[in-house]
Amino acid sequence: MSHSVYKDRLREKLRRQTEDFVARGGQIDRVAPGVSGRDDALRPPPATHFNAGPRQARTPVPEVVAAIELRRKQKSITRSATGRSNKPRRTLVYDDFGEPLRWEWKDQ
Repeated sequence: MSHSVYKDRLREKLRRQTEDFVARGGQIDRVAPGVSGRDDALRPPPATHFNAGPRQARTPVPEVVAAIELRRKQKSITRSATGRSNKPRRTLVYDDFGEPLRWEWKDQ
């Protein structure tokens, strides 16, 4: 079934349901264009789980923060002590005309 045929059948089905609703005494209200579906359109939307309620007080945990800072300092000391200078480095060698010739490994 093509897309347009499906849409035509859906439109027809909705038209019949609307006629049945009105025939059984239902009423359809018309809403002017540009009018919001919310009664309180000028107020912000209701709170979600991200901002529901007042902000809670935080519990200070200085010993945890101190432990994290100590690990961070130890890690930076370890990095600077080992350094990268001990590792061999791949270097591109150029010929006399500035064209790349080959890669070589050089100790630092």
